[in-house]
Amino acid sequence: MIVSSRCDGLFVDINDTLYCSMPDRNQVVKRSLNDPLTTSNHVAAGTGTEGSDSDKFQSPGGIFVDVNLDLYVTDCGNNRVQLFQLGESNGTTVAGSESQNPTITLDCPNGIVLDADKYLFIVDLGNSRIVGSDLNGFRCLVGCYGEGSRSNRLAFPFIFSFDRSGNILVTDQGNHRIQKFSVINDSFALSFNQPKFCPTATWNSDGITFADHSIVGQGPAAIFVNTNKTIYVVNGDDNTILIWHEESVNPTDIIPGNFTDPSSLFVTSNGDIYIDDTYKNRRVLKWIAETNIFVAVMNVRSLCAGLFVDINDTLYCSMSNRNQVVKRSLNDPLTTSNHVAAGAGTDGSDPDELDSPGGIFVDVNLDLYVTDCGNDRVQLFQLGEFSGTTVAGSESFNPTIELWCPNGIVLDAEKYLFIVDYNNHRIVGSSLNGFRCLVGCYGEGSQSNQLNFPYSFSFDRSGNIFVTDEENHRIQKFEYLEELCDVRSSPHDVLYKVSSFQSSFRMSFGIRG
Repeated sequence: MIVSSRCDGLFVDINDTLYCSMPDRNQVVKRSLNDPLTTSNHVAAGTGTEGSDSDKFQSPGGIFVDVNLDLYVTDCGNNRVQLFQLGESNGTTVAGSESQNPTITLDCPNGIVLDADKYLFIVDLGNSRIVGSDLNGFRCLVGCYGEGSRSNRLAFPFIFSFDRSGNILVTDQGNHRIQKFSVINDSFALSFNQPKFCPTATWNSDGITFADHSIVGQGPAAIFVNTNKTIYVVNGDDNTILIWHEESVNPTDIIPGNFTDPSSLFVTSNGDIYIDDTYKNRRVLKWIAETNIFVAVMNVRSLCAGLFVDINDTLYCSMSNRNQVVKRSLNDPLTTSNHVAAGAGTDGSDPDELDSPGGIFVDVNLDLYVTDCGNDRVQLFQLGEFSGTTVAGSESFNPTIELWCPNGIVLDAEKYLFIVDYNNHRIVGSSLNGFRCLVGCYGEGSQSNQLNFPYSFSFDRSGNIFVTDEENHRIQKFEYLEELCDVRSSPHDVLYKVSSFQSSFRMSFGIRG
């Protein structure tokens, strides 16, 4: 093949057709290797002029042609991936902010591979990472800690390839090396429940008192329900963590600790418990399940109204008194190595500001959701962005509900939001039709269908809601009424599985430097 530009991507399809993506010409050309003329090139995609229309490119890079002869092209300058179906000159954006279902923002994507189920895996060159897709959209896979030279970082990666076991080998340009990221089978499992609900999901409006004041003490705030039906609640009166296993009526374990009036806790899949101890001691503690001891894992300057540990073992704390969310990698030995995740540190209502942030949730794309109590809204901060987007509240893009100091927050399997509307004494949830009240819809009170300043909540694996009802000094359980669904759709925990070539594996990568 003779071309008039360098080839940033090469591919040979199942019919022995050779493709070249020419970034300087904004075009992809091809020729049959069965044709003896090396100059017999044909246009596969792109008009040859720079642009962002569906038939144009701005510096195309990596290419992939599937068995249907559909062509995927990374369009670096437009921060997108384009799909050109066989015979079509107009592409469809399948990844990037302009795609039909945007779940990730790209910065000059380059290398690209499809797996056996046609899920996309992309080198996000400008963000120095590799991202991958599954049923639930895109998420970061490797290089998720920012640009750098450590073993868990990349610096302007260019292309990558899977080996037959699913391990990733990537050219790490800025570090002048080839990095191998090993797949660890069955290592990735969420500790919390993200049920999938039917479109008409309904909960019993009358709650059941799961635990009252005699068990949980005054004003319970922190609760967590894991995927094994284990329930964790903090009793702030006697500084203990109460644990219920498998439908038990009374706590089966009680863990005493040297903490004071905690507001939040998070439990990881191995049973380790992270608990807020900032009221007096300005720290976050970790109870290690294997050794039954507490250690300090984060030092902070304010109350942690929300705690979260993401899929990359990064710990987040929402500092309500500092109007900021901070984070640190739990793989970093320094407990003071905090970085700003969101918020300018001054109260305000601009997109980069927060006013008394509370509950937080980090999805598998590492996008951060923050309940912004003082601004009566929920803010979404996409990975690497410090300017948030309002996704719930009167100032949101499609306002369907007004909030008054939202606090606890959970996303379900389909990324619908469920929010504790603290000062309205209720829990609200979203669906295709916007937000609606789910429980506590009869005003403030102490009846079984009422709440009084609910603080946080968690789903169990069946979709039931467990909520800390602060001023009623109780834990309420609201049962999910699956039998009322128009379309039966049992809630289930989400396993993020992808198939690679002949085998299935869960996408979580270890590192070999």
